[in-house]
Amino acid sequence: MSLIRILFLGDIIGSPGRSSVKRYLPLFREEYSVDMVVANGENLAGGMGLTPDTISDLFESGVDVVTSGNHGFDKKEGINCFNNEPFLIRPQNYPPLAPGKGYLFWEKDELKIGVLNLQGRVFMPAIDCPFRVGKEYSLAMKKESPVLIIDFHAEATSEKVALAHYLSGTASAVIGTHTHVQTADERLLVGSTLFISDVGMIGPLDSVIGMKKESIIRRFLTQVPERFEVETKSPLIWESVLLVINNSGEGVSIERIRKILEPSPEYYKE
Repeated sequence: MSLIRILFLGDIIGSPGRSSVKRYLPLFREEYSVDMVVANGENLAGGMGLTPDTISDLFESGVDVVTSGNHGFDKKEGINCFNNEPFLIRPQNYPPLAPGKGYLFWEKDELKIGVLNLQGRVFMPAIDCPFRVGKEYSLAMKKESPVLIIDFHAEATSEKVALAHYLSGTASAVIGTHTHVQTADERLLVGSTLFISDVGMIGPLDSVIGMKKESIIRRFLTQVPERFEVETKSPLIWESVLLVINNSGEGVSIERIRKILEPSPEYYKE
């Protein structure tokens, strides 16, 4: 039985994250013998949202599929990307009239892999139920391919764990995103579904989840709104997971990857 190796990248934060992917992804693809790369790209442009140029950067760097979440539509110039880019998706449980789609099938050689994007509702905007939508679409997608990866973009750990158990045996992997902090709970669930609560982020380490810490601290101290900016003077953190799945769609193993990186020359360019 052949094995499929998928590298899932945590939320990519602004130019620091994009430059890290550009510089290091080809090395990691070779080191881990990767067949496919999935990345959450909702923070590509200045830490919130994406643009045509930033999404193109990601695909040119070797990312195959880009998922998103609650910040996906934050940049006006990036909204049409969801209609124009075939390998960019937004949460499927968004309203039906939202731009783009929430699932796709990626094919290469003899591989056909489904990717479904969902968003949580606990401490998040009120949208359709990710459990109901997730079950409906995962069952339908499994009819076309046994391999199904789900990006569950959610705040509450309990919601992520519950959804993973609910879809265990249907999805090959349920990968949590959104908090930008990698969790240490990676595991293989009873139904042969791989799971981690949050894969983490790729971006500036000396920051508050990617943003300049001074402005975040001031916000907590004063409760006065202010503009947040991506940290640009920091070592970089690379957080991802390597998923190994057999061609029947059963999870085999999940490995956390966490590395401190030196900035590339492009790091300081936004």
